[in-house]
Amino acid sequence: QVQLVESGGGLVQAGGSLRLSCAASGSIFSVNVMGWYRQAPGKQRELVASITSSGSTNYADSVKGRFAISRDNAKNTVTLQMDSLKPGDTAVYYCNYEVPTSGRRTTTWGQGTQVTVSS
Repeated sequence: QVQLVESGGGLVQAGGSLRLSCAASGSIFSVNVMGWYRQAPGKQRELVASITSSGSTNYADSVKGRFAISRDNAKNTVTLQMDSLKPGDTAVYYCNYEVPTSGRRTTTWGQGTQVTVSS
């Protein structure tokens, strides 16, 4: 069982920056993927960025060049640095932890943190 605690959401004007952090605790498997998803009203939840325990990253096309994801395996934390924010980035952002291995499949979500970007 894994628990995720998020922080860093807030209100910012277009062009500004925010940094989201997520700390995982509990039974952490050494091979995993952590990342951030977001969901705006009336839209499906979508992947923003993810990072594996070995450091491989993946970004949504809409945030490439603006967002950067990183992690500290020793602390089991993941950070999303968001720069050049746009109103379209407004959403609830959810931290995600996954173990994709067959027989150990696990998905855990944080409670979500609101990011609002004003024009």
